[in-house]
Amino acid sequence: MDERAEAYRVSEFCKRYVISKASFYREITADRLHMIKRGRTTLIARAEAERWFQSLCKSHSDSRS
Repeated sequence: MDERAEAYRVSEFCKRYVISKASFYREITADRLHMIKRGRTTLIARAEAERWFQSLCKSHSDSRS
């Protein structure tokens, strides 16, 4: 996986953020994560991945307060 990639394939995203594909698709369905379709390829922009991850960190820290 290229750390400088501008977008991740589903498998790369799941490996990087240590989630299952089922969890990935639950996040998509819940509209908490947005994907891009390029033909048959599903991509997640790096900026979107970082936004999603930060929202998890924020919600986790909010629940601990």
